[in-house]
Amino acid sequence: MPDLDEGLLDDADRLAAADPSAVLRALAGAGAQVRRALELVGESRAARWDADDRPRAVVVAARGGSTAVAGALEALAGQRAAVPVVARTGSVLPAWVGALDLVVAVSLSGRAEATVALVAEAGRRGARLLTVGAAGSPLEAACALGRGVHVPLPEPGREATSAPTSRTALWSLLTPALCVTSALGVLAPLGEQGPQEALEEVAAALDDEADACRPSSEAFVNPAKALALDLADDVPVVLGDGDLAGVAARRAASVLARTARLPAVHGRLPDDAGDLVATFGGPFAAAAEDELFDDPFLDGPARSRLRLVLLRETTSGPSSAVLRLAERSGVRTSDVVAEDGGPLARFARLVARTDFAASYLALATGLDPATSPHVAELRDLLG
Repeated sequence: MPDLDEGLLDDADRLAAADPSAVLRALAGAGAQVRRALELVGESRAARWDADDRPRAVVVAARGGSTAVAGALEALAGQRAAVPVVARTGSVLPAWVGALDLVVAVSLSGRAEATVALVAEAGRRGARLLTVGAAGSPLEAACALGRGVHVPLPEPGREATSAPTSRTALWSLLTPALCVTSALGVLAPLGEQGPQEALEEVAAALDDEADACRPSSEAFVNPAKALALDLADDVPVVLGDGDLAGVAARRAASVLARTARLPAVHGRLPDDAGDLVATFGGPFAAAAEDELFDDPFLDGPARSRLRLVLLRETTSGPSSAVLRLAERSGVRTSDVVAEDGGPLARFARLVARTDFAASYLALATGLDPATSPHVAELRDLLG
């Protein structure tokens, strides 16, 4: 990793100057995204859909950073959903999709070719359509041809200094999909709450995280800054305990790569426990005894070591055994626990914490968290 400027993390003015795209401000507005998205759904024709007209199945189309939307819907559906919920990241619509099914497609720009193509094909087959993305985009046009409902993204506020990204506008994309599918009885109950109450709780949870992780909060009391410092010299293995935490782990690995340029492995308990725990006995696990007394000026910087980042909703269960095993194996650990609220609010807290941490890590290492030149170059190469 590049040299970390720890002093920058404790200086709100320097952080603001290092963040010209105002990524931290955008992340802090996640709760407002939920509330505004709820208003936009209420103003759309989707609010008039008959709750008794439940689809036979739901296909969720998303690509890139928007795949967290599909993952969250699949995880919330779980084994208790009334109908199957299937995620698609390509342009091929399953052959069985027809007029009895619902296709939900999300794209921040509304220009993701694979997603637009899938929506167009679903419209030709007569499937019900719900799309979320930029107003006036090809996605909205394809939805209109299929007589579907398009929920436009909120207009950026006047204070915005750059266009939102799928990393900073997740809840603008996810909220409409959650709200509509829950109202149609597709998803399993969100704890003891209805969809409106659950999403209002999500907005409050995101506000709480934004306050705890605010730039003016010093690193020793700011959980996101502390996590960023933990990750500065390590190779993260992000493990989510459960379905929703697993989605949060995949999202965390994505934002660490896109935002902080830090490669990360991710997995979900219990399925991926064996593969990830096996790395505790590998070359990146614990420092060799002869490295403990190395002189960094004579022997060079210490090599990167493994760090287990555990995302979980409770301090009990199999995740505790994994944590104890990591500590006994000499593996560094960071434990992120979100116990407050319903399942969706806990998921929101895990996502917000790791989003802020990745952004702080990028800023402290001199990177712009909003842009990735190599990703832009790849898009140009692929045409």
